Amino acid sequence: MAYKDLREFIAALESAGELKRIPFEVDTDLEITEFADRSVKSGGPALLFEKPKGSQVPVLINAFASMKRMEIALGVGSVQEIADRITEYLQMKTPEGLIGKIKMLPMLAEMGSFFPKIAGGGPCKDVILRDRFSLFDFPFLKCWPDDGGRYITLPMVFSKNPLTGKRNCGCYRLQVFDERTTGMHWQTHKQGAEHYRRLRAAGKSARMEAAVAIGADPAAMYSAILPLPPDLDEMMIAGFLRSKPVEMVKCETVDIEVPAQSEIVLEGYLELGEMRTEGPFGDHTGFYSLADEYPVFHVQCITHRKNPVYATTIVGPPPMEDFYMGKAIERIFLPLMRLNLPEVRDIHMPAEGIFHNLILVSIRKSYPGQARKVMHGIWGTGQAMFSKCIVVVDEDVNVQDLSEVAWKALNNIDPQRDIEFVTGPVDSLDHASRLPNFGSKMGIDATRKWPTEGFTRPWPDVITMPEQVKSRVEEMWRRAGL
Repeated sequence: MAYKDLREFIAALESAGELKRIPFEVDTDLEITEFADRSVKSGGPALLFEKPKGSQVPVLINAFASMKRMEIALGVGSVQEIADRITEYLQMKTPEGLIGKIKMLPMLAEMGSFFPKIAGGGPCKDVILRDRFSLFDFPFLKCWPDDGGRYITLPMVFSKNPLTGKRNCGCYRLQVFDERTTGMHWQTHKQGAEHYRRLRAAGKSARMEAAVAIGADPAAMYSAILPLPPDLDEMMIAGFLRSKPVEMVKCETVDIEVPAQSEIVLEGYLELGEMRTEGPFGDHTGFYSLADEYPVFHVQCITHRKNPVYATTIVGPPPMEDFYMGKAIERIFLPLMRLNLPEVRDIHMPAEGIFHNLILVSIRKSYPGQARKVMHGIWGTGQAMFSKCIVVVDEDVNVQDLSEVAWKALNNIDPQRDIEFVTGPVDSLDHASRLPNFGSKMGIDATRKWPTEGFTRPWPDVITMPEQVKSRVEEMWRRAGL
């Protein structure tokens, strides 16, 4: 189903027993984080804090913090349904004959519903504040003790490619510096940062416009974190996820559109070349990301719904809410990975690997050296380039079972022969790399080795018991009362 807005999503969570309202005052300084951290690590519900200290705006957190909540957010019984839809579109062929064309019409009509549509107005314009406003009126959290300040952690940051005019939406944290300015933490590899660099290089403007939407329908919010190719509109992908277009409305003071159903919108600009120290910040690595210089976002107008809800998240030692959001990405994007790497059977990014530190891959091996080809293919694909460790196993290994992967991979490798090191771009949050954004990565070929790969010794079989023996003992087991 397509939720109209954040409020319908909240109602759905509550109806499913997946949301708990907190009716008493809780401090936005650390206390809400401690609530959220305990809840996600104990399998608890999403939380709606009705009386955050110092603000009249309720705080929603952990709304995506389980696979069930991800399914509710995306309106599916399983995220695999979305992967299957993607596979169906990828397998579309030119129809032959009248019957084939008629059968294709429903799918073509659905494709037309993905594209965002411009609305004349929307609830996000219920209240328009051009002066006498303060960012501190909103319950932005200080998440961890050593954080540099309060942060907006689940924003939809909209900018435009200065060369093509195409829209980008990314999820870049914003540290609140004062009543009207924030940091803009777009890492160097992100599209927002690329737009900033291109505009600055063109030298035709001293400012870059941007808008930050907070809280919308869950598909739109989720699309902001997806690792999409440059200039592919995240709001179109949101339309695909919800099977209904996202309504967009033009901002009051900048030439940018945002979801019309947003709870809160910050409109403003960045002075090109103006930088300020941002951080530290307790990050999804489980460590504090270090303070560094980032552009400054000047807020010149705030619009919001009547009685808005502030949607946020926290990151920190895994597993956290972002793990479940990433797990859904893993499942949804597997068919797209197979476009370039058809031998891939499955992938798994364990919570402990915090997305970029470890990817487990099973492949259908057909020729010598194929595991290394897959490693380099992953390192050459979008944000997967940050993968610090890639372990490739045969297709009979269940990569979702960490115990099985460790057992078989550790038995299958000769370390000097099967481990490969490369250098290249690494995640900006990698505190162990030799330089910021540049370091080494490791690939491990844990597949069975072939004579054509220079392995001439016999390769043993895994120990298994014949099925007929298992069947006979199954009955005797019950007779024995075991």
